[in-house]
Amino acid sequence: MPRELTVGTGAGALATTDMVLNIGPQHPATHGVLRLRLVVDGERIVSAEPIVGYMHRGAEKLFEVRDYRQIMALANRHDWLSGFANELGVVLGVEAMLGMEVPVRATWIRTLLSELTRVMSHLVFLGSYPLELGAITPIFYSFREREELQAVLEEATGGRMHLMFNQVGGLKADLPAGWLGRAEAAIKTVRGRLPDLESLLVGNEIIHARARGVGVLTPEMIAEYGVSGPIARASGVDMDLRRDEPYLAYGELFVEGGPGRVVTRTEGDALARLECLLEQVHVSLDLAEHCLTVLGSLPQGPINGKLPKVLKVPEGHLYTQTENPLGFNGYYLVSRGEKTPWRLKLRSASFNNVAVLSAVLPGNLISDMVSILGSMFFVVGDVDK
Repeated sequence: MPRELTVGTGAGALATTDMVLNIGPQHPATHGVLRLRLVVDGERIVSAEPIVGYMHRGAEKLFEVRDYRQIMALANRHDWLSGFANELGVVLGVEAMLGMEVPVRATWIRTLLSELTRVMSHLVFLGSYPLELGAITPIFYSFREREELQAVLEEATGGRMHLMFNQVGGLKADLPAGWLGRAEAAIKTVRGRLPDLESLLVGNEIIHARARGVGVLTPEMIAEYGVSGPIARASGVDMDLRRDEPYLAYGELFVEGGPGRVVTRTEGDALARLECLLEQVHVSLDLAEHCLTVLGSLPQGPINGKLPKVLKVPEGHLYTQTENPLGFNGYYLVSRGEKTPWRLKLRSASFNNVAVLSAVLPGNLISDMVSILGSMFFVVGDVDK
């Protein structure tokens, strides 16, 4: 219920009430069809309630009537900036339940494409977040670099957003002839031009004024709401599944002296979250270059295993999680030995990253809400599934 407040005393006292303000679901301050129900006292937020579900596709129910080849198309789409990474949770879980060993080349190619996907996802937010704060130019530079990597990814997979390049047992096709050299050239081009983008972000007066000290997330909030990924690491939570629970080839990358490292900050504000993304781009490019080196030294060989016409997963259940660009992405697969999953539950990072808004927004000004909302780095489809 709205609160009634009295400002001043005596005959000149002014009675005021809190106002309910809806941001979204169609509003220029929101990312797509997200709705925030704010209660505000003047310009200050009293409470905030994220209301989600406007893009809900019912993907988890659709999983139950699709076979293990078909569900790849559904599992791919929730985070449309991270198509390749979305597929991994499904194939890794199914392969583990089948006891299937994936060819070494396929494992390294998966790792390489995952890191290129991570860079492309981060570049979108590195360009769009300053845009929301009033800095227009960075998005042109971030998309210039993104297109360099997009071109080689598209050549390898045949797709731009929904790649569907993974399959149970490996990959759908081998890399084109000469692709490793073109991918290496693209990475070097991006790395050489990144200072152009960094010069627009690091020390930018607009970004510092709007993001420094704003929307501070504490480690306690991170734990309470299950926030993960670069947002959690910006608050000093040193947690990364690539290092802590290695999958693919990450066990060989996140070792002492290896190219893998976990980027953290301690401030926990919107600026720290942006800085984490920026530094993670450099780390992912290092990982991608190392993968290219390894792939160049491996002999030619198969990139997938032979599958039966009707693929059935043994009865049982398994939870598989991966470090997606936005945070933890998990699939809980329950099989009854049929060609379709009995249950396939998706845990997406963006849902938790949005849920924490109810804890971090109260006490802030409405103008700071835009800055905080943009720094949560979520995709609405990843929230709603």
